[in-house]
Amino acid sequence: MKTKICVFLAIIIVFSFVIFSCHTAASLVDGAAQIAGAAGIIDQNTADAISMSARAIGSAAEEITPEQEYYIGRAVAANILATYNIWNGNPALTAYLNNICAAIVINSPRPEIYNGYRVAILDSDEINAFATSGGHIFVTRGLIDAAGSEDDLAGVIAHEIAHIQLQHSIQSIKSSRITQAILITGTAATGAITGMDVNELTEVLNESVGEIVLTLVTNGYSQAQEFEADTTAMSLMASAGYNPSGLVDMLRSLNTVQTAGAGFGKTHPTPAQRITNAEKTVDSFNVTDNSVSRQTRFFTATRR
Repeated sequence: MKTKICVFLAIIIVFSFVIFSCHTAASLVDGAAQIAGAAGIIDQNTADAISMSARAIGSAAEEITPEQEYYIGRAVAANILATYNIWNGNPALTAYLNNICAAIVINSPRPEIYNGYRVAILDSDEINAFATSGGHIFVTRGLIDAAGSEDDLAGVIAHEIAHIQLQHSIQSIKSSRITQAILITGTAATGAITGMDVNELTEVLNESVGEIVLTLVTNGYSQAQEFEADTTAMSLMASAGYNPSGLVDMLRSLNTVQTAGAGFGKTHPTPAQRITNAEKTVDSFNVTDNSVSRQTRFFTATRR
């Protein structure tokens, strides 16, 4: 009988979070669980377990501060650097990429974040790039080699800046934390019956955040988020005076050299899909094409 009641409560919890805001639903579920415990409908351990999970879900929806964004991003960066090494073979090229980043950022809607934006080169022939919520942008040597102009590189960097400014990783973390909390709510109710330790269940929720940030690097963002980042990147490029078609040109280059299931091909929609999406809006940006004027410094920086 208790099992059926707990399953019923779990259904109510999920329904509440669908209908109401997370904070309101958390308060309702917390209160309902305590009332049910006091009335003897469920034992107090079960009521406390459900209340704890409900509060965890409410906490997951709290606004993440810039400082938290940075430290979450730093954890992601640490995971990336456990796989890749920083390449310091050409400090001038690293400075060049950071200057491109600064030009884009200073003309963007969010020029300042907790510890600033910075670009580093990864020592890999793989064609890939990563960005963390902390403002860390990583570009592989392979991706730089695939670029044909400064505007191509600006397209890559603007795409990663877009992920940061759109808070895609933070949105994924918050969404996953809530999903995990709902799952743990059902487990907590069952755990109280079977004698599982509530503190252990809460620890699972806390540790899930670390697992989620690692998953972001492995699985990538959704197709919708990648398309949104491309569209935003073209807007950022236009604001900084870069030709937005540089992003499309870069995607065309990737389309000829990218290997499916590796690098960008593993964590992004295909270049062909992204080109089709980008071409829908690229002509809406009225920017004079002065990319030729940047080619000399591009060739100098990349030693071509």
